[in-house]
Amino acid sequence: MTMSKHSFIRWRLSGWGLAASLMLAACAGPAAIEEAELLSRGGQYESAVARLQGALKERPEDRALRLAVLKEQDRAVAALSAQANAARDAGRPDELKRVFARMEQIAPQHPRTQALRIEVDRLQRRARLFNDAQAAVEAKTFERAEASLRELLAEEPNNPRARSLLNRVEEIRANQARKQATQTLSVGTKPVTLEFREAPLKSVFEALARAANLNFVFDKDVRGDNKTTVFLRNISVDEALRVILSTQQLGYKLLNDNTVLVFPATQQKQRDVLDTVTKSYFLANTDPKQAQALVRTVAKTRDIFIDERLNLMVVRDTPEVIRLIDRLMQNLDVAEAEVVLELEVLEVSSTKVDEIGLSLPEVFNYGVPNSTAAISSVSGLRWSTANPAAIATLKGSRGLSNLLANPSIRARNREKAKVLLGEKLPVFTTTSTANVGVSASVSYLDVGLKLEVEPQVQLDNDVTIKVALEVSSVTKTIDGPQGSVAYQIGTRQASTTLRIRDGETQILAGLISDNESRNSSGVPGLHDLPIAGRLFGTTKDSHDKTEVILLITPRVVRNVVQPSVAGAMSPSGTEAQPGAMPLTLRDDAQAVLPTAGSGLGDLAGTRPAASGRAGAGAPVLGVTGPEEVLPGASFQVMVNNPTSQPITTTVTVDSSVLDIATPGGESGRVSVTVPANGRKPLMLRAKGEVTLSDTVVGMDAGEPLRLRVRNPNVPDPADNVDPTQLEAPPPPTNPDGSPANEFH
Repeated sequence: MTMSKHSFIRWRLSGWGLAASLMLAACAGPAAIEEAELLSRGGQYESAVARLQGALKERPEDRALRLAVLKEQDRAVAALSAQANAARDAGRPDELKRVFARMEQIAPQHPRTQALRIEVDRLQRRARLFNDAQAAVEAKTFERAEASLRELLAEEPNNPRARSLLNRVEEIRANQARKQATQTLSVGTKPVTLEFREAPLKSVFEALARAANLNFVFDKDVRGDNKTTVFLRNISVDEALRVILSTQQLGYKLLNDNTVLVFPATQQKQRDVLDTVTKSYFLANTDPKQAQALVRTVAKTRDIFIDERLNLMVVRDTPEVIRLIDRLMQNLDVAEAEVVLELEVLEVSSTKVDEIGLSLPEVFNYGVPNSTAAISSVSGLRWSTANPAAIATLKGSRGLSNLLANPSIRARNREKAKVLLGEKLPVFTTTSTANVGVSASVSYLDVGLKLEVEPQVQLDNDVTIKVALEVSSVTKTIDGPQGSVAYQIGTRQASTTLRIRDGETQILAGLISDNESRNSSGVPGLHDLPIAGRLFGTTKDSHDKTEVILLITPRVVRNVVQPSVAGAMSPSGTEAQPGAMPLTLRDDAQAVLPTAGSGLGDLAGTRPAASGRAGAGAPVLGVTGPEEVLPGASFQVMVNNPTSQPITTTVTVDSSVLDIATPGGESGRVSVTVPANGRKPLMLRAKGEVTLSDTVVGMDAGEPLRLRVRNPNVPDPADNVDPTQLEAPPPPTNPDGSPANEFH
């Protein structure tokens, strides 16, 4: 085969072109990776990934490019995920969506991208729930708003906007429930006069509806043809309504401020008609089981749940019963008293030893001194004794030691506190069993100082303390069988009950151990001589004496602060209906009669303001407490300071009627400091010999407390007034002489 010159040249050039193409393709991969690296450093993750993916399409068999694409996708997703988390935590949903769109473009199948897709969907759903809740609040459909917010918070409990809006909704609903629970008639204080004799019940309600502009709705079981007789003059509408309904065994429910639902007062009807409320009591100072027993006994409530882990009690009942339970819990959930007991235990021991006399030799020898050879003759034999022949003893010793224990213990009221200073001695016990062998066990015996105290803080700051003191020591060790050891224990015990004032120190002493002994030795018969016996022997006199002394000082840290309603009687309803309003008429419900010429439509009288301090119900500077106490009883009053500055004032009492049970108040005067917007408790005691007396607890500036000390067995002179001697006011009349507000 022949090839021309030009053909050969073309063949050579084509080979070089192919080689150059191969070299350029080989360099294209590293160049794409370097370009993607530069783009990624500048935050252009989409461009970097696109550059690598384009290069990979040209060379799909290049493993380096495939690995570079995966690495760049991971790097871009990690960086964008951090940005997404920051945007989510900062509450920037628009930025979060933009970051998610970039991740979708770079790596749509990446696990982090899929997780962020789910998170974005959740955020959008939560945003819709929050917007729905806001719209519901604006539309005043608070039930719907609460449902949306609770669904949102179930997914995201720490959402601050949803939590804040839910708190607002709950406050609004609580105010609505409180308003509904305490709803009263708008014309409840309006005065009316009703006089009916054997009239149908329906007629009475018609007259009351016209007079007071009320609406009545009757249950289907209410019989309107029942006869009733009513003679009520100058009485408020709400009291007239309660009297009529109670005498006819009927109950009522306020639908609004001028609409009343009347129904039979049976237990089943009350369950079907009367609304109930639920309230949670987080108890801080009492056992929920005790609170449950109190509520079931006094309030007759059956729907009670307790959680001992949270010290929580949940009650469901009518608003009237819940208000009764509120007063009960206010008196029950009171912090217990605490006291610090400063103890000082001393064991004072003294030792006295006197030893005097001559110690004479006990053995005399006759023979050759210092010789062990056999004696063959009597020559050289003589008497001998120990050298020196006599020793004079003149010895005396004195010892005094104090063992002091000074613990300080803080104890709760009626709780035992123990102190043990000493050792635990092991005592081994062996047991031999047939066909088994010998087994040994060990027990420990407390030896030393053991002190048990149980304080009880009284309301007048006295402290009753039960004290049990035991001091023991090992006096002798006794060897038992099979190598066992027992101990002979000497012990001194004392137990008593003390009542000590706050800060007073009481001493418990007299636990004395006194041992006296005398030992004499010497020449028989001669060392017993009265005086000369000292020359023929020695005498040792010893005297050991120990005494245990206990000093105890209580210091009250916190006493029981009685609530303001603790000593007062509060209404609690009837046996069948706890918490119900009392049937008795209020003394301060003085209705205002219409002026002359006015008709029924003009009856707009109002109850006059109660006499007393301005702003009744608001805290005032002064002393508050019970209105009546028994002779000899201790009670608590409160010095109230509603101002923004602490005050120091002097509280004074009549020392012939009351005592101040606080150190420094023996003269009937005591200085107290009350913090700003706070109150200070003060314990008083009525004198036992006072049977009936009205007295005042005053202070430098502020409202005093007027109270009565009365023995219930002693009659009150005010009770002996003959009611027939009281002049009744004339009945009101209209200008034409007819009785005002009278219906027939």
